[in-house]
Amino acid sequence: MTPFARRPPRPIPVSESEVLLFGGALRHDKAFVNHERPLLRLSFWSMARQLPAMVATVTRAAWREDRPALLVLVGAELGQGLTRAFGLVAANRALTALFTAGPTTERLREALPALLAVTSVAAAAALLSAVSVAAAGQLEPKVERVCTARFYRGAVRVELAVLEDKDFHRLLDAGRFGTDSVRLMIGSSVTVVNAVVGLAASAGVLALLHPSLVPMLLLVAAPKGWGAVVTARRQYASRHAWIEHRRAISVITSTLTGLDTAAEIRVHGAGRMLVGAYDDMAATVEKEQQRLARAEAVTRTAASALSGTAALVVYGALWLLLASGGMPLAVAGTAVIAVRAAGASLTALVTQVNRLYEEAMYLSDLERACVEAERHAIPEGGTPMAPGVKEIRLEKVTFVYPGAPAPALSEVSLTVPPGKVVALVGANGSGKTTLSKLVAGLYLPTSGQLYWNGVEIRDADRDLLFDQVAVLSQDFPRWPMTARANIHIGRPGTPPDQDRIERAAAESGATGVVDSLPHQWDSLVVKGFERGTQISGGQWQRLGSARARYRRAPLLIVDEPTSALDPKAEAEAFQSLRSLTDGGTTVLLITHRLAATATADLIYVLDNGRVVGEGTHEELMAVDGGLYRSMYELQAAQYGFGAPQAASAGQAPASARTEASASAPASTPAPASTPAPASAHASAHAASDPAPRKSSPHAQPAQT
Repeated sequence: MTPFARRPPRPIPVSESEVLLFGGALRHDKAFVNHERPLLRLSFWSMARQLPAMVATVTRAAWREDRPALLVLVGAELGQGLTRAFGLVAANRALTALFTAGPTTERLREALPALLAVTSVAAAAALLSAVSVAAAGQLEPKVERVCTARFYRGAVRVELAVLEDKDFHRLLDAGRFGTDSVRLMIGSSVTVVNAVVGLAASAGVLALLHPSLVPMLLLVAAPKGWGAVVTARRQYASRHAWIEHRRAISVITSTLTGLDTAAEIRVHGAGRMLVGAYDDMAATVEKEQQRLARAEAVTRTAASALSGTAALVVYGALWLLLASGGMPLAVAGTAVIAVRAAGASLTALVTQVNRLYEEAMYLSDLERACVEAERHAIPEGGTPMAPGVKEIRLEKVTFVYPGAPAPALSEVSLTVPPGKVVALVGANGSGKTTLSKLVAGLYLPTSGQLYWNGVEIRDADRDLLFDQVAVLSQDFPRWPMTARANIHIGRPGTPPDQDRIERAAAESGATGVVDSLPHQWDSLVVKGFERGTQISGGQWQRLGSARARYRRAPLLIVDEPTSALDPKAEAEAFQSLRSLTDGGTTVLLITHRLAATATADLIYVLDNGRVVGEGTHEELMAVDGGLYRSMYELQAAQYGFGAPQAASAGQAPASARTEASASAPASTPAPASTPAPASAHASAHAASDPAPRKSSPHAQPAQT
């Protein structure tokens, strides 16, 4: 096996603690894992052949963003190569003058112009190096910023259904790592070009001095290059062996100081176990580092021995040439200087080629992610819609998640009237959240039509549609920003309006939350930073509600908006939602608190992706054996209430009859012959949550 041949990777060491806690090495399910060992699967020569393509990749990006800086950078690097060549020629002339016969004063006088030339060349090289550093410093952050902005600009425009696809998300993960590689590739490319120019300059000068000196250069430099390649690869492999441990250690140590784990860390003694696991894994890493140090020492010794042997051969050849008169002493001195300079350039070259190849793969991931994001982006433009909500109508809409075996919604037809509270109810997985995302324009129907104010959603200007919608989901974002910014981000396209912010906070009950913060509106609602503070889930829910209200959109979609509120605050929140319709706002409400749907203007009952009932609360409660009534009675029974009295005639209204025939009851309802007293029924309505909180779902699957 040659020194540059492909070698099988060493197995990653796994500590006993990793086996105990994680079942083995902790590896992320990320696309970047595919690139963790590329250098161990390719030979050095394979990488070297791809060098021009690697450099061209980053050069094209730099050319697009700042051509003057790139031209200055390339010019400075080429200039440094020329100064190396001129420096060697000047050194040769200086040595020639010094080694000629004659008085020392005369020889120094003759060597002075060459010595001044060497000094001038060294000064020029230093100046060009400074210019190169300045140009690279100007180019690197600019290219990194533009490439990173392009990636994130594309990512935020990707269709939501595509973004939720696992394979596409893996591609975005890989692209995010590529944003860090842009700057590193520029620096590595500059170093590679510098090394190549230096090698070419040294070899060219030696060829002019004596053709036999070029093979001598390679003979001395080759062992150093071999040592650099072997050391770089071993360090690369060791670094990625450490990645496995670092991931595991990061998972463990992040829990040791977290507030959410603090109780069990102390009460259960979990902290002692995890600290012991950290110590065990760190000890494993120590052994790996010791192995690496010993192996590197052996490699350096071998490389130095080979290089020393080659140097003896070269110096012997130089002595023979000098003794036979085939080479002047000055030329031999110049050859020694050139060989040493070339050795340093070759060492830098092989090290940077390894790194350049690794970063080039991450950069290719970035480019692929950007292209795919642009291909799956939400289209810009389209048919404009009338402002506000006139009517939202679904006609036989079916939606299937990418890769899902069954549709999340099937043949759904319904209408959302303007200025009303429309509730969507059903069990987990019935399609409520999916339906709301279709109405919001986040998903497009797989089949069927969805009309917004008479415009089919596929033809509509989606940006204009989004402008008409405000969303408050159960898992709403908790932005690591100030309290003010957490509300203003609901309408970021306009300048912050403090009066409007405070009005939204007052309407959602968030004024007291902000007043309790140490710096009020300027408090960071995230721990770990100056002016940072931590707030409760209920307080976050009030801020999220204020954000949705600040948006002042004609359609407000709320998904379990009160899951973290106490009963009194919950009742107030639902009453506040009801009051929004007085100003013309349409509210699409998703909740499992069926008492809260009693005041809704229209209720749609979903089951397994289909609408199985619709009507008002009273109409749906009159359906004997209906799904809605069954769910309501089940919740009320947990508070000791009987079933509310059915319609006096015992006959369901026409608008609610669909439910009785389309769905069997979810559970056996309380007998109709034992209706709840009117006062108990009223109490059930007044309670914001008829079911105990611990049995209420606080997290829903993707298809809800």
